[in-house]
Amino acid sequence: MAEAEKNNQERAVSIDPATIELLAVAKEEGHTTAFSRAEAMKPCPIGRAGSCCYVCYMGPCRMVGKSYDTMTGICGATPQTISARNVTRASTAGASAHSDHGRDVVMTVLAVAKGEAPGYELKDLDKLMRVAGYMNIDTVGKTKEQVAEECALEALANWGRQTGELTYLSRAPKKRQEIWRKKGIAPRGIDREIVETLHRTTIGTDQDPKSLLMNALKVSLVDGWGGAMLATDFTDILFGTPKPIHSRSNLGVLREDEVNVVVHGHEPTLSNMIVDACLDPELIEYAKSKGAKGINIAGLCCTANEILMRRGVPSAGSFLEQELAILTGTVDAMVVDVQCIMEALQGLSEKLHTKLITTSSKARVAGAMHLQFDEHHAWDVAKQVVKTAIDNYPNRKRIKMPTKNDMGNMVAGFSHEYVEYMQGGRFRKSFRPLNDAIMDGRIMGVVGIIGCTNPRVPEDEAHNYLVKKFIENDILVVQTGCGAIASAKYGLLTPEAIEYAGPGLREVCEAVGIPPVLHMGSCVDNSRILTVMTAMVEEGGLGDDISDLPVVGMAPEWMSEKAVCIACYFVASGAYVICGVDSPVGDSKIVTGLIDNFWEEEVGGKLHFIVDKEQMYEKAVEHIKAKRKALKIKEYERGKFHKEKVLLDMAARRALEAGQGGSQMPHKLF
Repeated sequence: MAEAEKNNQERAVSIDPATIELLAVAKEEGHTTAFSRAEAMKPCPIGRAGSCCYVCYMGPCRMVGKSYDTMTGICGATPQTISARNVTRASTAGASAHSDHGRDVVMTVLAVAKGEAPGYELKDLDKLMRVAGYMNIDTVGKTKEQVAEECALEALANWGRQTGELTYLSRAPKKRQEIWRKKGIAPRGIDREIVETLHRTTIGTDQDPKSLLMNALKVSLVDGWGGAMLATDFTDILFGTPKPIHSRSNLGVLREDEVNVVVHGHEPTLSNMIVDACLDPELIEYAKSKGAKGINIAGLCCTANEILMRRGVPSAGSFLEQELAILTGTVDAMVVDVQCIMEALQGLSEKLHTKLITTSSKARVAGAMHLQFDEHHAWDVAKQVVKTAIDNYPNRKRIKMPTKNDMGNMVAGFSHEYVEYMQGGRFRKSFRPLNDAIMDGRIMGVVGIIGCTNPRVPEDEAHNYLVKKFIENDILVVQTGCGAIASAKYGLLTPEAIEYAGPGLREVCEAVGIPPVLHMGSCVDNSRILTVMTAMVEEGGLGDDISDLPVVGMAPEWMSEKAVCIACYFVASGAYVICGVDSPVGDSKIVTGLIDNFWEEEVGGKLHFIVDKEQMYEKAVEHIKAKRKALKIKEYERGKFHKEKVLLDMAARRALEAGQGGSQMPHKLF
């Protein structure tokens, strides 16, 4: 009984058998992990619920007790002002992280265009020309390098722009653009909005909760329709737009008899070069001279998604697996760039044999080896990283690979361009089949399940439950970031996952040739979901704005400020968003109401924080069905979606060819 109880306690932290096994190793050997530290350190209930103000040193001021509704901080700030200000600051920090990532990628493309970044090339010229079109850049008679330079310079102008609007706002549905302008939240420049919001949220500045929360939406838009979208497009130009590719995921991708290089973080510019270095014949021979059979590379977190969907490099896991990878004793070098890097990695690396190598001046870790990445000398840095790992291979102390490390097969890399191509082919690319399937009731709606993993809740449990529940009920799921990796570990990113799908979704997936859960990339690639939703609107039949669509965004196990920003820019774009774990504004009923009712009145989107995964599912389905009803399309009934075949007369055919069919025309059966 005692052993069974112990196993239940251990299993509560994760549903991943490999994670559970390695946590037992950590405990036995006296190593701490994020899981054990989360258990030992209970969160501050005041700060967690948004009731602590720390923006000046008259405080921090804590809003607690029976007099909560009438309390103020020392400056007189009300609990609702404090709560709204905290959310706005979190959204700003998230926007800065993704946007700074985007700027670095654009700078690399600019260096390539000028011939100053040997080893890189412009791989996707179709995407380059598409981006030039978005930016109204004339390409006639120009070389690809000239076009790339002009695109990069226009993109960089988005960071410093002081007036006007972000270039990519024009990619949103027309009605959505009008809403942003009417409400005064159409962003000017990325850096300008971030700086202004930090100013706005300092002591004694903006003290109106509604004003603060509208600005949280405004600053988030510089991420979703600015830095993140630019990061996605320019990464595609540089490394290729993703197409479906097979790979595997879990800690089992690490190899006991090869040099293991693990890349971790978010920026793809160095990690892609490290992949090339690991394939270099000279370095492979050098690894063999040290007793290894070869060189193996794996990814963690969002860098994993970047090289996974373009190069097929396997993923060792999500955010919470970073310490566990080192605990196996097989990682000879963990190479990190920015974001989601735990400082605890260095202490753990020293106890085992791993070399922790930082590569960005923005993200140093005390005690770690530092090799500064520079796109002008990327190949030299990449080779030095891999050589360091090889030299460290003989220093391994012990190997503790989990025995339950079945590697989840996956198919990754469904860019919005490829999803469009799969539905209509090269010359008739379209979102018509998806819209038709929704209108006919084969598919109830679409849910984007994104975001982090969090040791405060059982790892992967909510992701796994919700993905299966949605596809079982004919809801197509798209995923990015660590949420996608979580699904990959359990085989949910493969065509075989169709066995969990409802009859309508199954029929669509079989006809189009897609799995019921689509891997769409890293965290910044949530911008791909925005473009998919825009394409659905422009295709017709499902309203004239994103707020009309039967779609829901969801981050069941979020933990980062970036997740707050992502939630805000989806709300600002008109979507309903559900976040799990806990509410950062939970103490304030006023602010909780504002991010629901006030935001919905102003921009058509709303945000709910719901802890229970079953309630998350129920609220999402309730919203999807309400949107279907508002659109006056066929009521969803499981398995009842077939229409009789109709022979079209010439007038009907001409109407279809002219794009006038709409939801009233007979639809092709899949």
